[in-house]
Amino acid sequence: MNITENNKTDFLELIIIAALFLLIIVIYVPVAIWEEEEAFQKEGRYRMQNLYDVQNFYSNLTGSFNPNFFEAMNLINAARDSALSDSLFIGEQNITLNAKNFSINIDETFSFEYDTTFGLKSFRKDSVVDTTLQISFLSEELGRIDSSFIRKKNLPNHSSKNQFKIIKEEIIERVEAVEFYNTFIPDSSLYFCPLSKEPFKMEIEKDNLSVSSPIEYIEEDRYFLFSFKAVSHGFIKGGRRSWD
Repeated sequence: MNITENNKTDFLELIIIAALFLLIIVIYVPVAIWEEEEAFQKEGRYRMQNLYDVQNFYSNLTGSFNPNFFEAMNLINAARDSALSDSLFIGEQNITLNAKNFSINIDETFSFEYDTTFGLKSFRKDSVVDTTLQISFLSEELGRIDSSFIRKKNLPNHSSKNQFKIIKEEIIERVEAVEFYNTFIPDSSLYFCPLSKEPFKMEIEKDNLSVSSPIEYIEEDRYFLFSFKAVSHGFIKGGRRSWD
């Protein structure tokens, strides 16, 4: 069978296309796998931190840690709900969960600390309308009439100090960055490693708490040629994080 020049050209083009396709796979697939490994690591550490925080809140309420994570989680969530619904729910209180009574001591800042701990700091842009006043007044330092600009809402503070006259009033609309927290309620998913689905290792020794990853080593095949690999995502012991 004779191979024509056209056949040779077509065959060469197929080889080039296959080589380019393989090159794309070799470049981009490992990057995607690394990003997947990093995402699991980030989520695992995020859950460990929240698990540790749940126990700390429980300890602040009751005076000790609880080896039963779910009981600790349900108590602090119930305490937050009670504090939000009743502003007088502070100091020594009692909460009953699953026919079990808990004596707690709840601080005035509990709700704020809960929301800022179990929340992600975010920013939003709000449109704010301000009224600016140009005023004139007698300046004792200069010995003459001077002028300045103030916000209208600050006028009561200024009027108590000096006699003045409003020269001009101007309404200004501006965009202001407002900080807030997207708060979430801790749930049972925090107790489990996102990769292995096994519970995190939690150890309580007297007044010390440690939380660590259940992973030792995991390797999974990806696309026949590559592997997803993961080792321990670290630990938190006595408030110290291994990844810091």
